Amino acid sequence: MGDAQGAVSGGVIYILLNLAPILVATGIGMLLGAAYRGTFDRGAPRLRMSTLVIGTLGLFWFASILAGALILAPPKAAPWIMAVGSAVVIWIGFVLPVVAITQSYRGARAGQIVRDSLFWLVTMVAQAVAMKLIGLAPPPA
Repeated sequence: MGDAQGAVSGGVIYILLNLAPILVATGIGMLLGAAYRGTFDRGAPRLRMSTLVIGTLGLFWFASILAGALILAPPKAAPWIMAVGSAVVIWIGFVLPVVAITQSYRGARAGQIVRDSLFWLVTMVAQAVAMKLIGLAPPPA
């Protein structure tokens, strides 16, 4: 149990240490989401407060995981290449397949799937760039 508690508290510490860049990245995600909705979903029903809360929490968690990946990325290339590359690799490996599979299952058209997938790519890259510019701190050893 001690190792599991250490891993959880290490994760909480890393998020707390990087709260400012994570919150900025969350805000960027929300702004991009608002712009996307205003551009592509103008006819959609009005958003409920619960949807905004869930979206904000999701973007916060997304930025937190991305920050962890940026901190842990091995320095195999230039720092900016690693920052943007980490976002792209996570998008290709996890986000793109989930969006494509889920939306295909729900009957979304190809254009919608492409737009939504690209939204997440742009969001992840923008979050990675913002957090890299602000700076991220690794958890204490």
